[in-house]
Amino acid sequence: MNFEFSDDQKQLRDEARRYLAEHSSPKAVRAVLEGKAPYDKELWKGLAGMGFLGVAIPEEYGGAGAGHLELCVIAEEMGRAIAPVPFSSSIYLAAEAIMIAGSAEQKQKYLPGLAQGTTIGTLALFEGTGNPSHAKIKTSVAQNKISGTKKPVPDGSIADIAIVAARTGSSGRETDISLFIVDLKGAGVKRSDLQGIDPSRNQAEVVFDGAAAEPLGKASEGWATLMQVLDRAAVLTAFEQVGGADRALEMGRDYALDRIAFGRPIGSFQAVKHILADMYVSATLARSNCYYGAWALSTNAGELPEAAATARVSATQAFQHCSKQNIQVHGGMGFTWEFDCHLYYRRSNALALGIGSQSYWEDELIDRMRKRNAAA
Repeated sequence: MNFEFSDDQKQLRDEARRYLAEHSSPKAVRAVLEGKAPYDKELWKGLAGMGFLGVAIPEEYGGAGAGHLELCVIAEEMGRAIAPVPFSSSIYLAAEAIMIAGSAEQKQKYLPGLAQGTTIGTLALFEGTGNPSHAKIKTSVAQNKISGTKKPVPDGSIADIAIVAARTGSSGRETDISLFIVDLKGAGVKRSDLQGIDPSRNQAEVVFDGAAAEPLGKASEGWATLMQVLDRAAVLTAFEQVGGADRALEMGRDYALDRIAFGRPIGSFQAVKHILADMYVSATLARSNCYYGAWALSTNAGELPEAAATARVSATQAFQHCSKQNIQVHGGMGFTWEFDCHLYYRRSNALALGIGSQSYWEDELIDRMRKRNAAA
C-alpha cells in the first residue's frame, strides 16, 4: 500500500508552496499581526485565483472537484506559511457543512462564492466554552429567527455567512440541535472583535437578536452533522499543524547550523541535537497519523472518527512542541519580537483550541475506540 501522495498532488503542493512563499512571507504575516486589517485581502484573492479555495468543492458548484487529498496538501502548505486568511473557517467548516447537509439549491447558492473567495464563511458553535457540547448551546430559534450569543467565532468579524448551531427543542438530547445559515451582514446581527493569542487570525463575538435563519439539513440531525464537520476539520487542521511543525523544525535546524558559539555551530552540541531530534520525531509521528486521517477522509471510511481524533491529537502535540523548541534553539534571541519564532508559537496555540482542545480530542479518541471495540 502506498501512503505517499501522487505525483500530481506533489506538484500541487510544490505550486502552493512557491505561491505562499512569495505572497505569505513572515513580513506579510506581520503586516496583519501588527496592523488593523483582519486578514490579507490580496492573498485571499490570489488563493482564489489559483483555485486553492475550491479544490475540494465539486465542479458543478464552482470548485475544482479534485478531492480531500488535494485539500490536505493545500492545508499543509497553509500551515507552513501561517497564512493570515480565513481559509480554515470558510473551507474546512462552512463549505464542508454545506456540502454535507445542504440542499442542491443551497449548494448552488453558497458554494460558488466560497470557492471563488467572494463569500467568506464560518461556523458559530461555541458559547464561551472551549469544547463542543450540545448541552451548552443556549442559542435558540423560533419561526426561523435566531437569538443568542456565540463566542469565539473564528473569523466572525469578516465572514459573510455563518453556519450556526442552535437549539430547537427542550429534551436535552443531541436531537434538539439544528443548523442554520445566517447572513452576518443582515439585520439582527452584532459583531465585535475578541483579543486572541494570534492576532493574524480573527476571533469575534457574534450576537444574534432575531436574525433571519435558513435551516441547513434536517432539524434532528444538526449535532450529528456537526460531528461530521468537526471530524473533517480535525484532519485538515492537523495537516496545517504538521506544516507549521515542519517549518518550525526547519527554522531551528537552520539557525543551529548558522549560529556559531565557542568556534563552532551550536548544532554540533549534543543538547541542541537532542532538541532537534525530538522535534523531528514528534513531527514525523504526527505526519503518519495525518496520512491515516487523509485516507479515511478521502475514502469516507468508517474509521474516520478515530483517524480524525488521532491526527488531531498528535498534530496538536507536534506543532506546540516544535514551536516551543524552535524558540529554545534560538535562545535569548528567539524570545524577541524581531525574530519570527513567536509567529509559529502563536499559531500553534490558536490552532490547538480552534475546534476543541487537545484534552477534548483525547477523550473523543478513547471513547470512539471503546465504541468500536465494543461493536467488534
